[in-house]
Amino acid sequence: MLSQLVFSALAVCQMPVCQVPVGSWPSFLGVGGSWASPTTATESLPLQWSPNQGIKWQAELAGHGQSSPVAWGDRLFFTSVAGAKKDQYFVSCLSLKDGTQLWQQTVQNGTPVENSLYVSRAAPTPVVDDQQVIAVFESGDCIAFDHSGKVLWRRDLNKSHGPFIAEFGLGASPCQDAERVFVLLEHDGPSHLVALDKQSGELVWEASRSPRRSWASPMLIDVAAEKQIVVSSAGGIDGYEPASGKLLWSFSDIGGNTGTTPLDCGAGKFLVGASPGRQGENATQAATSNCLMQVSREGTNWQATKLWHNTDASPSWASPILHRGLAYWVNRVGVVCCINAATGHTVYQGRSKQSCWATPFAAGDRIYLFGKDGLTTVIAAGETFKILAENRLWPENAPPTDASLQTQESTAERQKAAAMFSGPTVYGYAVVDDQFVIRIGNRVYCIGE
Repeated sequence: MLSQLVFSALAVCQMPVCQVPVGSWPSFLGVGGSWASPTTATESLPLQWSPNQGIKWQAELAGHGQSSPVAWGDRLFFTSVAGAKKDQYFVSCLSLKDGTQLWQQTVQNGTPVENSLYVSRAAPTPVVDDQQVIAVFESGDCIAFDHSGKVLWRRDLNKSHGPFIAEFGLGASPCQDAERVFVLLEHDGPSHLVALDKQSGELVWEASRSPRRSWASPMLIDVAAEKQIVVSSAGGIDGYEPASGKLLWSFSDIGGNTGTTPLDCGAGKFLVGASPGRQGENATQAATSNCLMQVSREGTNWQATKLWHNTDASPSWASPILHRGLAYWVNRVGVVCCINAATGHTVYQGRSKQSCWATPFAAGDRIYLFGKDGLTTVIAAGETFKILAENRLWPENAPPTDASLQTQESTAERQKAAAMFSGPTVYGYAVVDDQFVIRIGNRVYCIGE
C-alpha cells in the first residue's frame, strides 16, 4: 500500500520512472515507487516504538555497509564490505517477513584499498527492478544478480573509467529508469556520468565531468513531462537527457552542494542542500545555496533558475524535503529549519536531539527524523514545531556492537575524525508495506505495528 513518500505525498509528484509494484522501494530514497494518500500513510505507519516494543525483527548483516536497503515485493537487498583491504563485498537478500537470509553473494574487490572508518564503505545504494538487483561499489565493481542470487553480469568501471583518485572514496548511489542504470563517478581525476544497459551491463553512453570531491547522488526528475537526470554536485548543477547523455543545461551559481540529493518537488522544481564544509571552506557560497530551483524550457533551450534561497537552512548528509508546501532541512546538530516553499521565508527552527544522516520521511501529518545515533524523532507536519514521539532502536547506554568499527586509522587526523563513527550509525531506511526497515552498519531493524 505504501511505497515512497520521502519528499512529499502530494499529487504534484509525477509518474514513476519504471513500473514498480506497490510496497516496493527500488532505489536510493525509494524513488520510482507508487504513491499513497497522506491519510492512509499516517494511519498505517508506526508512530512509536522502543527496544522492547514495535521492533518486529532484527538481523545481522555480513561486514559493514553505509548503503540504504532496497526492496522488491517480499525481498530486501543490502550491500556491505569486509576485510583489511575491503577485500570482499557482499550482496545480501533478506525476507521482509522475518529477516531470514535468503541468499548472500560475495564479490571480490577489483581494487583493494585500506578499510578505514574515514572512507566510503559500501556507500552506494543498489537499485532493483522486477528482474535484477544491481550493486555498485566504490571500487567501480558493478554487478547484477537476479532475485535468486544468480550473477547476470559484471562490469569493472575502474578499468574503463578509472583509476579513481578519491581520499574518502566514491559515495554516489545510482539511479535508474526501465532500461538503464546511471552511475556517477566523481573524484579528483577525470570524472563521468555513465549509463549502463540493465540487461547486459554494456555502456550505453558516458558524459565527461570535471574533477571534484562530492558524494551527492544523481536523480531523475520530471521536467515538462520529460525525465531529466539532475546532478547537484560541488559547485554546479547539471541536467542530462537519459537516452543520450546530452547535457541540457548547467547552473554554476551554487556552492557547498557536496552531499545531498535533489528530490523532485513537481513541475520541474527541486531543493538543493549546501553545507559550509568541515573547515568552513564553502561557507560563502553555501550561505546562498540552500534553495529551490526551477528548470524550464525557453523555446528549444532549457534553463535553470534559483527561485529563492534561505540563509537559515543548512544540511548534514540528509537531503532537504518538501511536504504540503513546506520545506524541511536538518543540520548537523539536529536543528530543523522549516521554510515556506512558496516564499522561501523561515517558518520556524526547532531542535531535535540528534543529527540526521538519513533523509527525513514525510507521511501525512508526520515528519520522521532518523537520528544517526538510533533515536527517531517524529514531529508534526505543519507550521508549528511539535514533537509527537521519540523512538529508540536500542537502549541509550547499550548500543549494539559492531566489530568492523574497530579499525586502525593510519594518521592522527583520521583517528580524530573517526571518533564520529565510533558507534553504530543509522545510514538509511526503506518504507515497505507500512513498515520501516532501518539499516545501521552491520544490522537491520524492521519496525511495524
